[in-house]
Amino acid sequence: MLAIIIVLYWVLWYSHRSLVASENSKLYVNFEQAFPLADGFIVACLVLAAISLQRRAPTALLFLLVGTGAGFYLCAMDVLFDLEHGIWGKGANGVVELCINVLTLLAASVLSRWTWSHRRELDPRGERSDAAG
Repeated sequence: MLAIIIVLYWVLWYSHRSLVASENSKLYVNFEQAFPLADGFIVACLVLAAISLQRRAPTALLFLLVGTGAGFYLCAMDVLFDLEHGIWGKGANGVVELCINVLTLLAASVLSRWTWSHRRELDPRGERSDAAG
């Protein structure tokens, strides 16, 4: 789900920027233009996690933890920029930016909580040590 939201955002950014951009200043656009690689990294982690989960591979735990950690990091960077530049107060698109920040934080929180609560199932080494103990 988070991977789909990220891809949708960038499709809109490049095809209909006015739907997701809070403003058109050079500073804001340059800041946003710095995110595709990092967001792509998160998407790659989540896709690899999904593949690993489907195959019941132990790498799922790694990809989920790395992907959610990157999500928290990017959310923090985005929120700080938005607070420092008053982005949330810039009309309807500022509200869109706030919603993106909240959704990113919520998605990373839910996914990291799920990952941590299922870590023993995701890591076969954890199952063996539990069975032996």
